Amino acid sequence: MTASGAGPAPVRGPQADIAAQAQVSEATVSRVLNGRSGVAAGTRQRVLAALDLLGYERPVRLRERSAGLVGLVLPELTNPIFPAFAQVIEQALAGYGYTPVLGTQAPGGATEDELVSQLVEHGVRGIVFLSGLHADLSADPARYAALSGRGVPFVLVNGYNEAVDAPCVSPDDRAAADMAVRHLDQLGHDRIGLALGPGRFVPARRKAEGFTAAVQELRPGQPVHIEHTLYTVEGGHAAAGALLDEGCTGLVCGSDLMALGAVRAARQRGLRVPADVSVVGYDDSALNAFTDPPLTTVRQPVRAMADAAVHALLDPSPGTAARTEFVFQPELVVRGSTAVGTRAKPRSNPHRPPDLPSPGG
Repeated sequence: MTASGAGPAPVRGPQADIAAQAQVSEATVSRVLNGRSGVAAGTRQRVLAALDLLGYERPVRLRERSAGLVGLVLPELTNPIFPAFAQVIEQALAGYGYTPVLGTQAPGGATEDELVSQLVEHGVRGIVFLSGLHADLSADPARYAALSGRGVPFVLVNGYNEAVDAPCVSPDDRAAADMAVRHLDQLGHDRIGLALGPGRFVPARRKAEGFTAAVQELRPGQPVHIEHTLYTVEGGHAAAGALLDEGCTGLVCGSDLMALGAVRAARQRGLRVPADVSVVGYDDSALNAFTDPPLTTVRQPVRAMADAAVHALLDPSPGTAARTEFVFQPELVVRGSTAVGTRAKPRSNPHRPPDLPSPGG
């Protein structure tokens, strides 16, 4: 029995759940599920992605309109940024009615060229390359011309290469390094170092350029401290050791994994983070808020980039040149790994914005 005057609690149906997930009205969900017109392509995509994400089975009419397969080639899955991209790209492809086929280049496994051959044999509608050989300036770009010659469209994510005739989606790596340097400078760190992956990769080069320009502007005449290593925890540990030997109290890292290695290197020397050394990562994972300390990082706009990549592949804008780069702005997320340290004094600079971004989750 219920209390006097109280009726049973309303029961949410599937359409209400989907509407809440996609942030649209139930009427819009109904139009999409019934195949009616009057719904923008982007909105329809969000509804279908929500449908799949919540585990609801697509209506037969929508399944019958599935357009086929799209390949997604990743370097590996141990770095959290790559599964994050894969998940969002999968959702975006589902909105267009495509099924992703994932290929990863695990150590000892298939190469990018072998994965591409397998995907083409499976008749994929196109391929999304994430941080692939296109980003390696020492690699031969002729493989991509050959792919175009086979009539397979593709799009590049992270690593614009002017020698490859394809659209590319990138974060602004120069701006990312610049905002990290300015954050540490404002906290009073006089000597700031950069830990990066191999210099032959486009994102690493751009971060180095942004870092160098920022340091030279803020600290004229000061040496620029950059260490190239691997995009791993171990690589970050090694690079941080060299930068700490050079007296750096602020460390900017090319990935969150490298930043975790830098924190470990500092602690092994008896240094506290952030009391003695401040560390900034790059990418941003959902786990960063739970590291010790929570990691300050520069966030890649993963969802916006993934949506743009899928759109450029499947629904390109008329008149857009194939060799177009779409650049997205990253965001500084301030957490607990950066602070005014024992060897740092807050500074003020009239050429720098006075306020830091609000701490992120």
